[in-house]
Amino acid sequence: MYSFQIKFKLHTFIAMAKMISILPNEIDTSVLHGYLLGAVGPRPIAFASTIDEQERPNLSPFSFFNVFSSNPPILIFSPARRVRDNSTKHTLENVLKTKEVVINIVNFDMVQQMSLTSTEYGKGTNEFIKSGLTMLPSDIVRPFRVGESPVQFECKVTKVEPLGDKGGAGNLIFSQVVKIHINSNVLDENGSIDQLKIDQVARMGGNWYSRANQGLFEVPKPLSTLGIGVDQIPENIRLSKILTGNDLGLLGNVAKIPDAQEIADFLADHPSVMTLKISADIEKIHKKAQEFIQDNEVLSAWKLLLP
Repeated sequence: MYSFQIKFKLHTFIAMAKMISILPNEIDTSVLHGYLLGAVGPRPIAFASTIDEQERPNLSPFSFFNVFSSNPPILIFSPARRVRDNSTKHTLENVLKTKEVVINIVNFDMVQQMSLTSTEYGKGTNEFIKSGLTMLPSDIVRPFRVGESPVQFECKVTKVEPLGDKGGAGNLIFSQVVKIHINSNVLDENGSIDQLKIDQVARMGGNWYSRANQGLFEVPKPLSTLGIGVDQIPENIRLSKILTGNDLGLLGNVAKIPDAQEIADFLADHPSVMTLKISADIEKIHKKAQEFIQDNEVLSAWKLLLP
């Protein structure tokens, strides 16, 4: 017994020696924010659709989100005040005025387009259009649903609870579900949601996400300089039968489209790509571009796809 106690105390001492201890009010808010998001996860994503007082759509993701009641059905998400300048999100401003929101569930097939909507576009910009996602009319509330989302919750906002007035402070939006839309493709033979078919993704720390049925993967943060958006992709590329929504989301997350000289220089350095381009085989060209995208060579994909 005495030997066991010594070993237990030794292991405890070693474990404690590796710990760091932090008082939240003694570190910068941005550093604290990083610790919180890195430790608390995976966090489900509320892909929130709202409208402003001029009926202009807005779409933005929030990972401070969960379900808190089934009778009544209540979802709560929290658009935090921006740490850098203490400003508020358009979603919060819209909800305070309209008291309505649609919360769309995010799956893997739309994760890149979802990420693109977190870009700091100006007020009044329609993120549905920038991301290439489908706007579906709701039945009870005014905000639009995301057509690609496997589950969409039309909600009436019953309360907004501010948690502070400084940068980083959350705002709890109590959203009562008034109608649910479920894609039948994610249901099992008993009519329940199949957890493999729904293929949800969740936020982790930094650029990391968790795919519920496979594990961790990275999604690059949208450009601070504003990505061009899916709406600026030429139609012949945007309507590709090969490129997926995720591919288009990554193509839309560039600051500018390569110019003719950049394309010429790239092709001169890559004779095999030049040969493929000369072939004018659209299917093969788009498949090769998709390979570039999957290898995080998005600009190379652009240089192959453009005329």
